[in-house]
Amino acid sequence: MLEKFRSLEFRTQFLVCVFVASVITSNIIGGKVSEIGLFGLPVIFSVGIIPFFMTFFILDTINEVHGQQKARETVWLAMFTQAFIFLVILAALALPYAERSWVKAPEFTAVFGMSIRIIIASLAAFFLADMSDTYIFARLRERTKGKMLWLRSNISNFIGETIDTFVFMFLAFFDPATGRGVSFVIALTLPYLALKFALSVINTPFVYAGVAWLRGGGQASK
Repeated sequence: MLEKFRSLEFRTQFLVCVFVASVITSNIIGGKVSEIGLFGLPVIFSVGIIPFFMTFFILDTINEVHGQQKARETVWLAMFTQAFIFLVILAALALPYAERSWVKAPEFTAVFGMSIRIIIASLAAFFLADMSDTYIFARLRERTKGKMLWLRSNISNFIGETIDTFVFMFLAFFDPATGRGVSFVIALTLPYLALKFALSVINTPFVYAGVAWLRGGGQASK
């Protein structure tokens, strides 16, 4: 039994599960905005970034060991899972409340309520960003002949995170009629990008650790 848990197949499935769980958790808790002090400056961010930062290094780990196809399959799995959860939540919100319900409508809506626009923005940003990340990482691996993992990981992450942030912010918040034009969205986006870039650099040792751990379960064919 222990040998099964040490196998490459089990370790890969474990990382895929953590990836999907991180993406879903990021969406669920992303509505809360927190503020911390960093070097004397206020840093405001969505708490959804906490599990989100894990997704890129897990994807790079899978891509490095198994190749682009497996990484793309992981993205598709997370995409379908998110879409299913969003549909279930929308259905639950649409159903009428019974008088005996111990969770009242305002409370339930406050936790799970989200607009169709936010859902579309979230799905589009995730899919475009992570598919771009898997493609760029794979192409860089070919160019570097499998060397400089730190460089490949960070470049693909920077590009993926930029796509994710700009696509989501513009689809979710761009509305010139209410004063939320291009300058507003860019001002909203840049602090998130800076934080994501910093987390990407911090993630680098975890990519190396993840690759070593995954390869410890056996040899994968790319």
